[in-house]
Amino acid sequence: MRKAGIFLSIWLGLSVTLITGCSDNGKDEVQEVNLYSARIESLIKPLLDEFTEETGIKVNLVTGNADELLQRLQNEGRNTPADMLLTTDAGRLHRAMEVDLVEPVESEILQERIPSSYRHPEGYWFGLSLRARPIMYVKDRVDPAELSTYEALVDPRWKNRICVRSSSNIYNQSMVASMIVANGEAATEEWAKGLVANFARSPQGGDRDQISAAAAGQCDIVIANTYYLAGMLTSNDPSEREAAEKLAIFWPNQDGRGVHINVSGAAIIKDAKHRDNAIKLLEFLTSDTAQHWYAEANGEFPVRADIEKGELLEQWGEFRADPLDMDKLGEYNADALRLMDRAGWQ
Repeated sequence: MRKAGIFLSIWLGLSVTLITGCSDNGKDEVQEVNLYSARIESLIKPLLDEFTEETGIKVNLVTGNADELLQRLQNEGRNTPADMLLTTDAGRLHRAMEVDLVEPVESEILQERIPSSYRHPEGYWFGLSLRARPIMYVKDRVDPAELSTYEALVDPRWKNRICVRSSSNIYNQSMVASMIVANGEAATEEWAKGLVANFARSPQGGDRDQISAAAAGQCDIVIANTYYLAGMLTSNDPSEREAAEKLAIFWPNQDGRGVHINVSGAAIIKDAKHRDNAIKLLEFLTSDTAQHWYAEANGEFPVRADIEKGELLEQWGEFRADPLDMDKLGEYNADALRLMDRAGWQ
């Protein structure tokens, strides 16, 4: 009878383990994952709900400004509840790695789905969607035959005709970083000075504001991310749609390195309490479902070449993208920022 009691106790212990599951440290784990996201809730929540429905893993979402989330993670240190960071721009992902907030991940799924140039070589972060930053022009005031490269925007013909946001914006910092890699620091600084000389106004506002300013006649040329134009073209606000429809996209540097692109991406927090669940979520965000969502709902290009771009993105045509490894954008970020400051880019 005593042997039977021991056997029953062992069996019950195994049963509890099977039902509750175990975490990486051997303790019982609630089936959840905590995500810090620089993407607004409406641009990520439907995907997270689908992930929960598919896996049973609840996603606790915290959204906020990208730089503020990085600071929050640093302040929380080892006590952070975050398991995963989702943010915009490879430069920010590089910053998270530099301050030792994230750890590398080994995943055959991620390596197979994501091209090597869109993920960190040691697995510290992974790109999930692509955003191009081309030249946009007002259709009734600019002949696209006049356009060619980013470098050519210093031509005197564009004096007082260019709108772009400030040098404090990391999208511009990454674009300049890519030019440093391509052309060298000295040549890029001369370019930046020439670009500033052609500004129609002091940099102000975001990419949507540049597009609106061009539509209103304040400038003729804009440098902006394509998904902002997509968002305005599909907006419920008639004034946004009307403004966006006045502009067209020109893909620069097509005879050379290609148009500058960047990623939105994610990384696993070094002190993640639900690491396995976080990796599952990261892999899900590269699935067919998620990649189609980025194209259709967000106006971003899928990071996977085998996924269709969506009707609106297809209308913009094919283009050559700069093949530069995204990690270089973070590596040269500080150089780019100092260069822009010297050039008078406010």
